[in-house]
Amino acid sequence: MGLTMKEKNQHLFWRAGFGPAVELLGDLNEYTPAQFYKALQKASDKKPEYIDLADDYLKGFFMGISELGRQQKKEISKAQKKEFRQKSKEAVRSLNLYWIRKMVNSSQQLREKMSFFWHGHFACRNLNVFYQQKLLDAIRVNALGNFGTLLKEVSKTAAMLNFLNNQQNRKGHPNENFAREVMELFTMGRGHYTEKDVKEAARAFTGWGSNLQGDYIFRRFQHDFDTKTFLGKTGKFNGDDILDILLEQPATAKFITQKIYKFFVNRQLDEDKINWLADRFYKNNYEIAPLLDDIFTSDWFYDEQNVGILIKSPVELLVGIQRMLPMTFENEEVFILLQRVLGQLLFYPPNVAGWPGGKLWIDSSTLLMRMRIPNLINDLDEMNVTPKEDDDTTMGMTDMQNTPGMRRQVINAAIDWSLYLKNFKKIPRENIIDELTKSLLQVSNTVNENLINQYTDQKEKEAFIKSATLQIMSTPEYQLC
Repeated sequence: MGLTMKEKNQHLFWRAGFGPAVELLGDLNEYTPAQFYKALQKASDKKPEYIDLADDYLKGFFMGISELGRQQKKEISKAQKKEFRQKSKEAVRSLNLYWIRKMVNSSQQLREKMSFFWHGHFACRNLNVFYQQKLLDAIRVNALGNFGTLLKEVSKTAAMLNFLNNQQNRKGHPNENFAREVMELFTMGRGHYTEKDVKEAARAFTGWGSNLQGDYIFRRFQHDFDTKTFLGKTGKFNGDDILDILLEQPATAKFITQKIYKFFVNRQLDEDKINWLADRFYKNNYEIAPLLDDIFTSDWFYDEQNVGILIKSPVELLVGIQRMLPMTFENEEVFILLQRVLGQLLFYPPNVAGWPGGKLWIDSSTLLMRMRIPNLINDLDEMNVTPKEDDDTTMGMTDMQNTPGMRRQVINAAIDWSLYLKNFKKIPRENIIDELTKSLLQVSNTVNENLINQYTDQKEKEAFIKSATLQIMSTPEYQLC
């Protein structure tokens, strides 16, 4: 039978962004997906601004330490270092919440969604806020540009070089970690290189490092200038040469295309489509925007087998709810706790491979928590959870802790229902649940109407719409997009 215009547009907004915004609900039947996609592209054209959330203390400490000599740096007290780490951790927490707000409110949905994808692809865990800000900027600026440029920019960030131990990579004592991950996770994937290639690439990356400010530095006295043989080519290669050779490999285009397809289309790969997309991506010199055009303007993107079959990541779930129900928070930091409990804390991937996603987002405890979130937001429930402790990911949230290992939290959000309610005012009472499910769910089988009715406020129409909306958002079906 095929999808309606509204269903196609909702599919587009969930995949090319973080779900439709409430102000667009009335337009989803009025414009074609091609028109909406053009609007998404245009809105994301502008270069994003640099996000700087480091406070004066951190900047002063950084400026001061960079002017000290080597001996003086050694004399910086443990207490000073501890305070710097704590304040930096708090700033990373602020960076997390700031980016979440961008995902919710920015018209640059395509850019932020693609940045979110690259954030998982170039997964990096680093507690230095200056490093994280620069890595995030490299990703957001280049998210829709050229993959080769993005790869080189990210590879030269202090966050990545430190995370993957390239600061310890020097002539005569190569550290292979950075070179290995660049090939295995960032470009070709396993099976396309040998251990000898890893060793030779590591030699080429010797001397790549950063200063305290997080700027890239090439330390020539630590670099191995001798001849290397890498992927069948021989020369006095440096790190940039290695990245160029990796970009020459069609395997790189295919590996990136597969990841993008799994993230934006379907985790079940269609080899014919992947090969076609990857070939065009390669011939387009790794331009990202044309690859996305090939996906989002295709007929097959809107095939029913590709709709409502991805499990929303925790961030997509939390952001999507806020885009449909605009809200303000008494304590925004509860979203850090929710991310931790659900298993996806921005800037804290589990490892360099990023979040595995798919069915691994869901287990018995996370599914129950996901289904409680709408009522937590509406203050009808109190969160009482014990997240896995991790010194890095507590992010300085001791102020939220009431008992050891246990956090009790009410979200205290004020939802602005005005725009949302307007869309359903003229709908007859008996058709409301059907209309709500069509606006909120991406799956064709509707939820049990009798069950929804049991848990809704039946007194007046507005209260009914509000309570039914929260109940539909609390279903397993709402976890899919």
